[in-house]
Amino acid sequence: MRGILIPIGGNEDKGQDRSHEDSEMYTLEFIDNGILANVVRESGGKEAQIVVVTTASSIPKEVGRNYVDAFSKLGCNHVQVLDIRSAEQAESEEVMNAVKNADCLMFSGGDQSKIVDVIGGTRLHQLINHKLKEESFVLAGTSAGAMCMSEEMISGGHSTEALFKGGVSMRKGMALLPHVIIDTHFIQRGRFGRLSEAVAEFPRLLGLGLAEDTGLIIRNGYECEVIGSGMVIVFDPSKITHNNVKSVREGVPLTLTNLVVSVLALGDRFNLASREVEVLSLEEYDRMKA
Repeated sequence: MRGILIPIGGNEDKGQDRSHEDSEMYTLEFIDNGILANVVRESGGKEAQIVVVTTASSIPKEVGRNYVDAFSKLGCNHVQVLDIRSAEQAESEEVMNAVKNADCLMFSGGDQSKIVDVIGGTRLHQLINHKLKEESFVLAGTSAGAMCMSEEMISGGHSTEALFKGGVSMRKGMALLPHVIIDTHFIQRGRFGRLSEAVAEFPRLLGLGLAEDTGLIIRNGYECEVIGSGMVIVFDPSKITHNNVKSVREGVPLTLTNLVVSVLALGDRFNLASREVEVLSLEEYDRMKA
């Protein structure tokens, strides 16, 4: 794979009223300059052609404006927003040409199922896959835009109901990053149980829990580097010795033993193929933060 994927854990706190935390109006997908700067750099710099797709959002105009403003602050003037609401629109000449010419496509947050329902299986979906495989192309996504990259995708489920069988809803995603299941807002919304249940159901896959203002740069389809101010939690179920997810009824607590969990931060690396972790020394970390 020649392209680069950058899944991001979601918005940072910009001082909004936290009582409205679950409302998209109050959690517009602002991404810290450090994260967006990485997206711009990997896309080729300030002259990169960037396409923002707001399909997941229920307030696409507001979200689109926020991304145009954020990229503009980084010196990027070639930013186009596409609010794609149907498969027919996804395959339109305007949309296909915009993505063909793009150096970077970025999925906004919102509802990941909307991305799958509207774009999944279309010629646009095929084009994105082709560009990832054959071109120096960046696919970024935040929150729902990151979660949709999985083949097996979390589509719902509340944190307090997770680890009781059936507490997490799964469906097929875009399969742009088929080896993993991605969850976002991971630390802030206490989603440890949600991702644990997901990998219990699909133990051949790795779970990636992305904190807000945190992401991964994934090169060659499997070489991951952590960016941003938070953490990435990696769930490796390959060594599980007991997993009762197939044998218990809905609503019954799950039992998992020997689920391997790694907590990674800025600059740490993880290989999705070998599952090897490479962490920064204190000296290297200090240099990156300087």
